[in-house]
Amino acid sequence: MRKNAFVDAWIAEMAAMTCPKEIVWIDGSEEQLEALRKEAVSTGEMIKLNEEKLPNCYLHRTAVNDVARVESRTFICTPTQEEAGNINNWCDPDEMYAKLKKLYTGSMKGRTMYVIPYSMGVVGSEFSKIGIELTDSIYVVLNMAIMTRAGADVMEALGDSPDFVKGLHAIADCDPENRYITHFPQDNTIMSVNSAYGGNVLLGKKCFALRIASYLGRKEGWFAEHMLILGVEYPNGETKYVTAAFPSACGKTNLAMLIPPEIYRKKGYKVWTVGDDIAWLRVKADGRLYAMNPENGFFGVAPGTNEHSNPNALATTRRDTIFTNVCHNLDDNTVWWEGLDENPPKHAVNWKGEPWDYRTYDKADKVNTSGAHPNSRFTASAKNCPCLSPMFDSPEGVPVSAIIFGGRRAKTAPLVYESFNWQHGTFVGSIMASETTAAAAGAVGVVRRDPMAMRPFVGYNMGDYWKHWLSMGTKIANPPKIFHVNWFRTDDEGHFIWPGFGDNFRVLLWILDRCEGKVDAVKTPIGYVPNPEDINLEGISGVTTETVRDLLSVDTESWLEDIGNIRDFYEQIGSHVPEELKEELDALEKRLKA
Repeated sequence: MRKNAFVDAWIAEMAAMTCPKEIVWIDGSEEQLEALRKEAVSTGEMIKLNEEKLPNCYLHRTAVNDVARVESRTFICTPTQEEAGNINNWCDPDEMYAKLKKLYTGSMKGRTMYVIPYSMGVVGSEFSKIGIELTDSIYVVLNMAIMTRAGADVMEALGDSPDFVKGLHAIADCDPENRYITHFPQDNTIMSVNSAYGGNVLLGKKCFALRIASYLGRKEGWFAEHMLILGVEYPNGETKYVTAAFPSACGKTNLAMLIPPEIYRKKGYKVWTVGDDIAWLRVKADGRLYAMNPENGFFGVAPGTNEHSNPNALATTRRDTIFTNVCHNLDDNTVWWEGLDENPPKHAVNWKGEPWDYRTYDKADKVNTSGAHPNSRFTASAKNCPCLSPMFDSPEGVPVSAIIFGGRRAKTAPLVYESFNWQHGTFVGSIMASETTAAAAGAVGVVRRDPMAMRPFVGYNMGDYWKHWLSMGTKIANPPKIFHVNWFRTDDEGHFIWPGFGDNFRVLLWILDRCEGKVDAVKTPIGYVPNPEDINLEGISGVTTETVRDLLSVDTESWLEDIGNIRDFYEQIGSHVPEELKEELDALEKRLKA
């Protein structure tokens, strides 16, 4: 494997601190990965599943105290707190380096340090960035081999350059009191210790692809966003692409892998998945915004994934997948999770590794009574996705027609609305709100502001992030239109009014028609909403044009109540909130009162 003096010097420094018994480079070969799988099975780190039913699939369990991203232990370490902003946890870099040094010193004694060279994005693409992760976990190696493009060709692409993101991970004691996921944007460095959960230790994912990349994007003039990318293919063979931002576990993967309703499939419509979680976007010579998925796999939430909600995701997990914290069906050595089907295993082990009786399940206490943890995961290779886009490996990315923001609001937001312009669209993204989920440790079911679904992932001051959005709008000659959707509006009994899932395709078609100027819309105080008859309801049961009219209604009272909450949130962000967004908020209030 090609050597790089900057990489070698850094590895030597980290090895001197962590003291591993040996250092092994990951070359990306199937032979090496298979040897590591066998080693992990021999030590009990992973369990090999039924080769006939789930070929090349494995089960892994994390520590019971280490099952989700921990935002309270995630830090942005910049020279001043102002650079990190008010909603990031901040620490002085020197102070954090000193604290980490004590935790890392000797942490790999008797263990192997694995060196993973990886590319976020197609190797060699102008979109792509290179990282090196050092870890003492085979689980991390095998997951990174699925989630990124890892191996010797990455070192060839890096050549003699010092331009790579450094990542150090050590399991150490898995002590939650000394668990740190830290980012040093100015140093291109990520350090994670005392965790073995994917979201905290697969350093190419949220740590690099969003927190560090968002900082690089601002510096270099591009976007790193928590967005899916999908293509809608029309019967004439033309494909149009959208990106969409939703907080974790709010249906993002389901939308990314959506299957159109039967009436559309028969006409020849298709949906292609380019990415389910992260998008890097650049302005190209034609003045359009192009998006590429920097990942190579899917790190999806298992519970709720089934043949109805997301058949493509389920099919993707049927081979070459690592399952984390799901239920182990001992009768046939397969896996199960709540929401998979109506047949929980009779002879099973739960996510904690304990014998499990499905009859003890209590929805009010999922963590302690479920077979699979509510945030249990699958790490699956994108190449096994039935609807993977033919453009997935394109180094050029795909042109974006629309950007969609989404939240989970019971009453306030209509099914879909279009922003007035780029500045207003940035405002719409900045006030996104949704319910918290099990994907982040802490309270579940609380509505919080999650701008652009990036609240946990911006690597610098959120106000400056919004300024970057506004600034980029002046550089895109042919910008995509910006929309907001809400699949989760409820009736007075708390039931969802819109069926969601595949029927969301009907809303996507309206959005793309608007981008083409093919349909009119009704101007409201919050933006443009469809004429109800322009949402095609052919083949849908239980939804009428009147239902859609209700879904599209703007509840002025709810919005006026929301204004105060938005002002409080902007105050929390502080003095860096752009004046343009404050003006948009004042204008919204004025329109609502009128």
